[in-house]
Order: sequence, then structure tokens, then C-alpha cells
Amino acid sequence: MTNGVPGMWLSLRLREVDAMIAWLEAVGFTELAVHRDDDGLLVHGEYRRPRGGGVMVGADREVSRWPQVPGTQAAYLVTDDVDAAYSAALAAGATSLYEPSSTDYGSRDAGVRDPDGNLWSFGTYAPGG
Repeated sequence: MTNGVPGMWLSLRLREVDAMIAWLEAVGFTELAVHRDDDGLLVHGEYRRPRGGGVMVGADREVSRWPQVPGTQAAYLVTDDVDAAYSAALAAGATSLYEPSSTDYGSRDAGVRDPDGNLWSFGTYAPGG
């Protein structure tokens, strides 16, 4: 971290901007900044997790220097309550990939596909922790 800011952020290009922002907030992200153009298009948004890390988002649009395809990303979120995160994700429009379960290495994990198609896993295992 530099000045308290995590050194790595996931970047997502969004098709369903409003649904995805609501989904991110439902699974525990909080808004840091939102920048829209004159037409209301989300150009850049920043959302942070309470345990560190974050996601930068923008509406799907042609950006030649960053040819990102919506719905093709995957992320792992550390949480103390996998079951609650999984339930909140489903209630906010995700579809289940696998229900919460315990692993051989002592974590509790679950997986979902968000409203835009990205894959998210929730787990109690904290890498490097």
C-alpha cells in the first residue's frame, strides 16, 4: 500500500452499469469516486473493499489503448462470512457457480457469476495471511 491505498485494483468494463454498481455495493464495495461524461456515461468509477483492494469500473466503450471485453474477468474476495456474501451476491442478480462449502485447506468458499458475466469467488482464505 502507498499512503494507505492498495497497490492492486481489478479493472472492469461494464455493460449493465447500474446493475453492476448495485451488485458491487451489495457484496461490500463502497464508492470512492464516480466520473460521468456530459451524456451521463460512466467514464471512471472507483469502489473499495473494507479489507483492502478495489475495483475500477467504466461503461463499455471503444478505447483503443485498453481493449477490454466485458464479462471476461475473474476475482477472489476475502470475507469472514462467505455465506452472507454469497447470499447478497445472488440477491443482487448473480447466478451461482458453486454453493458455500469447506475446502481441504481450511477455507470456506463459494462462487458466482455477476450480472455482467464476470466470475467471483468468495473465501475465508487470505493469501499471505
